[in-house]
Amino acid sequence: MKNSISTVLLMILIGTSFAFISRTTVPPSVQESTVLEKVAAANGFDNWKQVKEIKFTFNVDRDTSHFERTWIWKPATNDITAITAENTLEYNWADMDSVAYKTNSGFINDKYWLLAPFQLIWDRDNITYEHSASAEAPVSKKSMQKLTIVYGNEGGYTPGDAYDFYFGDDLIVQEWVFRRANQPDPSMITTWEDYEDIGGLKIAKMHKMPESNFKLYFTGVQVKNN
Repeated sequence: MKNSISTVLLMILIGTSFAFISRTTVPPSVQESTVLEKVAAANGFDNWKQVKEIKFTFNVDRDTSHFERTWIWKPATNDITAITAENTLEYNWADMDSVAYKTNSGFINDKYWLLAPFQLIWDRDNITYEHSASAEAPVSKKSMQKLTIVYGNEGGYTPGDAYDFYFGDDLIVQEWVFRRANQPDPSMITTWEDYEDIGGLKIAKMHKMPESNFKLYFTGVQVKNN
């Protein structure tokens, strides 16, 4: 059951392109910020350049089943440590064998859940986006701002996928929708809850699916800054 939950998550939720990320990925602002930049900044993106290491455990509970895995990521060098109940694997994005590449798909998925507002910047060369000032959020039914991003058809683990982010005037994400291959109907809807400021990063530690006993959450989040 643990493996099946992991497989489903990877199939459904890896919409991001695979790109090398370093402390120098964000160019200096020379004009008014885009909505992508504003959402990322509201969630602490300006502090990312100070991050030396981030550690987190990705958890999924459904019915009586539990799945978890832990990651340690050093953004400056892109050294990654994957820790599961079965083994520990260390690898670097610049030199991945087949085992590391398969493991890395899990990292891309879990990192996306943890830092999706930052992915708006990291992935902006491979997405198109549309911003609405007012839309009905799918869970709370409240009026919120809506940001839709669609990934390009080339590159990444699941190209062409779409995400709808819902947030208030504070630009902090409260709900989102994943739509596989940009289909009109939702593939998954969850909340963004239990925010905590960790090392200057605003992290939503809990995601729940409406009318379901499914929850995806993070524990043991640690940020080491320079």
